[in-house]
Amino acid sequence: MAEVKIFSGTNSQYLASMVADQYGIELGKMSIKRFADSEISVAYDESVRGCDVFLVQSTFPNADNIMELLLMIDAARRASAHYVVAVIPYFGYARQDRKDRPRVAVGAKLVANMLMAAGADRIMTLDLHAGQIQGFFDIPVDHLEGTSIFVPYLKARKLDNLIFASPDVGGVSRVRKFATHFDADIVICDKHRKKANEIASMQLIGEVEGANVILIDDLIDTGGTMCKAAQLIMDRGAASVRAICTHPVLSHNAHDNIANSVLEELIVADTIPLKQDNPKIKVLSTAELFAKAIGRIRDNGSISTLFINYQHQITF
Repeated sequence: MAEVKIFSGTNSQYLASMVADQYGIELGKMSIKRFADSEISVAYDESVRGCDVFLVQSTFPNADNIMELLLMIDAARRASAHYVVAVIPYFGYARQDRKDRPRVAVGAKLVANMLMAAGADRIMTLDLHAGQIQGFFDIPVDHLEGTSIFVPYLKARKLDNLIFASPDVGGVSRVRKFATHFDADIVICDKHRKKANEIASMQLIGEVEGANVILIDDLIDTGGTMCKAAQLIMDRGAASVRAICTHPVLSHNAHDNIANSVLEELIVADTIPLKQDNPKIKVLSTAELFAKAIGRIRDNGSISTLFINYQHQITF
């Protein structure tokens, strides 16, 4: 059986080292350098010939990290790796998954094409913005679910009278997955945008009087939508409101927005490192989840056994 080696891009070493530790091996050694004009150069400092190579790289900021990952895949292929898996905890450009207006690019499909062209044999990611992005690839995609770490955390909090909320209509199916684990109802915040990151209006569909409400989304960018939804829910008589967002993009003044909001807690994964401390943000590790998924792939096991529906519990 081929030897497993795990490598990391520049900005994901904090997570890749924990994944490698959970798997029981050392993080592989490689050199990533930049020329004066920011051109990226990638080289492996150890042999990967005949190995199953797992490349951990979230795409934040998007452009540099995507290019870095493409070069890492290409270098592994040219170094005769047996199998190359791109482990992308946060898959950038996923919000551009369709033509929602004339003359726009479908960025998620373009990134999928580039990853396949570079030579990736498989993709592993967590909580895509839209599940159908898996269909943009002609290679296997392991789409892990954040419920595996978030549901056990919520159950440990032992909150009563729970209601789960979606900050927009598009996230209803994601919210319903959470609600089924608690036999809880859901409500929807129907929003209308003027343009990206700017909300014109928002309405709440459903009742939240006296409930502990959990807002669910795949990512939080500026925090505008989430904070406005939280305020709307509290104005409708909720006892408390928390939020779960897998990927903490947290651009611009997001930290201030969260700190000044009515949110009691924002629960995120470590797919993207926080730029600053925030007492309202709780970070849960994905290292064990990714390490177990790597083990399943190496042993030709079932990835679905890692889903919460199979009663898998991630330790804290």
